[in-house]
Amino acid sequence: MSAFQKETVLSVRHWTDSLFSFTATRDPGFRFQNGQFAMIGLEVEGRPLMRAYSMASANHEEALEFFSIKVQDGPLTSRLQKIREGDIILVGRKATGTLITGNLIPGRRLLLLSTGTGLAPFASLIKDPDVYENYETIVLAHGCRQVSELAYGEHVVDGLRKHEFFGPLIRDKLVYYPTVTREPFRNRGRITDLIASNQLFDDIGQSGLDIETDRIMLCGSPAMLEELHAMFSARGFVEGNHSQPGYFVVEKAFVER
Repeated sequence: MSAFQKETVLSVRHWTDSLFSFTATRDPGFRFQNGQFAMIGLEVEGRPLMRAYSMASANHEEALEFFSIKVQDGPLTSRLQKIREGDIILVGRKATGTLITGNLIPGRRLLLLSTGTGLAPFASLIKDPDVYENYETIVLAHGCRQVSELAYGEHVVDGLRKHEFFGPLIRDKLVYYPTVTREPFRNRGRITDLIASNQLFDDIGQSGLDIETDRIMLCGSPAMLEELHAMFSARGFVEGNHSQPGYFVVEKAFVER
């Protein structure tokens, strides 16, 4: 248990029957880069039950925030979804992950492409002032099945638009593109199809994918990651990592359970 900090749950919000977010205290010694994840979980029968979760909060915020799916028979999430204010969670002492700007070659437009709870690391990154310094435009695309599943992302972006410091930055630089696949909505379709057809770029009034200017981060379902990885690789985009920056990076650490 020495590998984990005990933190106190500060708030819990259930967005749908399958999605919730929560905040917790943050140990002063816990450091992370925006976009990284840590192992978090609960003590069950005297032993830690842990899974990888991206911080949805930024590294300059005092509290930690996480965005989670509910899996009714999941070993951890079946328990985690029942937490309440005042409960204790475990947080790993070390953060890691590939979705950091240092793993990308400098560019002008940053595409943050997510599905489901894969939005979490990007909720952290769009609160990072350095991202707005380094890129002319940031496009946050979030794909879900139903409109209700977009609520958390809309809440985060709306909060930043109203923020005294981030509001002016976002007005000029951040483009938020939510899309759904199973209900009528202003944006319809899978992110993979919307990029392949150029529809996403047409919808936001910008030029299509360009290896000279575009840098990309991916986090979401395995199918989405596999398709986009193949698409970008076929167009000459090289994947980056800690040892060699590239044109796009992928977070492969998560399994929804």
